[in-house]
Amino acid sequence: MKQWTGSTRSAEERCSPAVTHNCAGRPKLRYRPPVSPSSESLLRSLELPVSALSLPHSRAPQMSAFCLLALLALPTAWAQQLLPGSCNFEHNTCGYSSDPAYARWTINEEGRFITVDTSFMDGQEKAFLLSPELDLVDWSCLRLVYQITGTGSLQVHLRPEDESFDYTLWTASKPSDSWLIGSVDLRNASNSYKILIEGRPSKEAGSSVAIFEIHVVPGYCIECNFEEHHLCGYSNHWNPNVNWYVGGSIARDPRSNLPDDHTLSNEGAGHYMYADSVYAKKFQEVAKLSSPMTTTPMEGCLSFYYQRDQARGNIFSVFTKDQLGHYEEIWRPEAYAASTWRLVQVDIKAPHPLEVTFEAAFNSPRGGYVALDDISFSPEFCHTETEPMFDPSTASCDFEDGFCQYYQERAEGSVWNRVSVKPNAYRLGDHTTGSGSFLLANTRFTSRPGYVGRLHGPFMPGNLKYCLRFYYALHGFVKIDNALSVYIYDENNIAQEKIWTVSASAKDIWFEVDITFQKPMPTKVVFVSICKNFWDCGLVALDDITVALGDCRIAAGLQQSLTRQCSFEVDDCGYTQDRESDASDWVRMRGHTPTSYTGPRGDHTTGVGYFMYIEASHMLPGHSARLLSTELRGSTGPQCLVFFYHMHGSGTGLLNVFLRRVDREYDALLWRRRGEHSISWMKGMVEYTCKTRHQILFEAIRGPSIRSDIAIDDIIFKKGPCKNTGAVDNIPYSGFSENLNEVEY
Repeated sequence: MKQWTGSTRSAEERCSPAVTHNCAGRPKLRYRPPVSPSSESLLRSLELPVSALSLPHSRAPQMSAFCLLALLALPTAWAQQLLPGSCNFEHNTCGYSSDPAYARWTINEEGRFITVDTSFMDGQEKAFLLSPELDLVDWSCLRLVYQITGTGSLQVHLRPEDESFDYTLWTASKPSDSWLIGSVDLRNASNSYKILIEGRPSKEAGSSVAIFEIHVVPGYCIECNFEEHHLCGYSNHWNPNVNWYVGGSIARDPRSNLPDDHTLSNEGAGHYMYADSVYAKKFQEVAKLSSPMTTTPMEGCLSFYYQRDQARGNIFSVFTKDQLGHYEEIWRPEAYAASTWRLVQVDIKAPHPLEVTFEAAFNSPRGGYVALDDISFSPEFCHTETEPMFDPSTASCDFEDGFCQYYQERAEGSVWNRVSVKPNAYRLGDHTTGSGSFLLANTRFTSRPGYVGRLHGPFMPGNLKYCLRFYYALHGFVKIDNALSVYIYDENNIAQEKIWTVSASAKDIWFEVDITFQKPMPTKVVFVSICKNFWDCGLVALDDITVALGDCRIAAGLQQSLTRQCSFEVDDCGYTQDRESDASDWVRMRGHTPTSYTGPRGDHTTGVGYFMYIEASHMLPGHSARLLSTELRGSTGPQCLVFFYHMHGSGTGLLNVFLRRVDREYDALLWRRRGEHSISWMKGMVEYTCKTRHQILFEAIRGPSIRSDIAIDDIIFKKGPCKNTGAVDNIPYSGFSENLNEVEY
């Protein structure tokens, strides 16, 4: 038998531990730098993640030839179907090609792998390897055997047909002295696409990024029958005493009580994973086997087969783990042992990527064994009584078309009112567009000097983790203690917990709040504003309530991966200054801009984050600053550019958006705004079509005075026509929207 000694690296695993070994004992590990694998000897192959051989004393035949035979049997007993896009780079690149606009990937002359090295970058920072066009209708899994030497990064992107931008699916940046395996889920798609692999070795001497093998196989990345040499990217969490081993093969010891493989039981040559208690030295020694982290949310039926010996001496459990490291037990067997392969089916409803962990715990060296085989996944639930995943969008509302499913208690009157404000230099507009609707709690709307206003949301099922996000703004409060709070109410309309209360107040800024919560029973969110007397109270504004499943920290990452967007919170997202034709630069900034009576007080994303702006006091009238996006490919269909801009100040100049095509000498004007618009962030949308490579250019021109700061934030590129473009773009340059129900306060 073979012991798997790959150390865990999130969804990755080591592939080339070298080992000195006596079959009667346990291995002594030594690591050597990875070299080109030889097709003549599997013992030297870096394809093989399980090259350390070991058997428990009670099960090991005393001959080294058996160990060699078991090792050689693993990759040859069963061959998995490879789909288009697979390549081992032994003789050619299988249709993969380097993007000529960047550094080149080259096939290593001494061995079969492809690499990009810092010594041959020719002044470039990255290299792109583009797959042939793939038409994979069904769900499939891409497995990448790679190595990062020195410092650098490797990313896998999806390039859909007729879209200008790529979607990042997976990224790695940890260096290693051995080959690693990355797993990427490729969702079923109706249109063809290409896989784009981006290598970025750093400028540090000796840095490189190499790819040894690309396998594209049918099904989900968490599926495995353990017949492939890479074991589908599953990783063993190394424990000095108990671990998961590869079992089976045609050379099984007849004295062993371990089972035959389930996949190829009739042929007697298959493999499975098992954990044995023979080396357990203390109470509840644990062996963990983990799947690769999926790159997409999972909802459906997880199936696997297991056998379990000496049930009283071991505990077998299955967990899921999210990207934050939180575990959740999803299955545990009954107390009895299973002397034959038993099928287990368990429903999974995860709104986020996950890792499946199989855990065997032993009480003593006589705790028996646990065997595992044929892990599969189906998008259909195992059990008909399992309800579909709850759609949390029913509890979301931007208040543009009403209260959605939110309501107030009649006894309290209409404390919360839906209002809209024309863009102006004195009153804050809504957060959604700058000229839309939001909710406002104000003593003016009541006949009493004070009020208690409760805004109730719809009920949501229990035992689910929710991410609640909303924006609020305060104005005129002397004391903010009870200005705005959020409570969780149960089905009896009783408050169970206060999960948030306002702690800071700033004029004319929308602040973002995100709260993660979970309750065992059905609950609803209630926003509460309390005003004890007229003199202490001001205005409480509420807008853009969104509810998503999962932890807020994970939900934010998923949302950003769906569209090409930039909030400037981390960096400038690859946007660059066009220094050839401008006289100044855009500046990444947070907080209030230095000059009074111009510029935003905070960003649009969170109220306390970053945005890009021009500092007019450092420019002369008529001087411009131009900011260029990264290059977009172009497509035959329409594309939608969405962004937020801030033009506040008596001397505000112009903000232009241009389309710069690679094959033309001039820039085409797409959008323009002139003069002062609002103290609020305003939403801009531009629909355009460009079939060739191009860039989007934001140009700000300073007006006649220093009160001419112009800012942009939250830039998003989307496929397809823009929605409701007329409501935003077909308005006078002043930004006023006359068809809204104005409320002055």
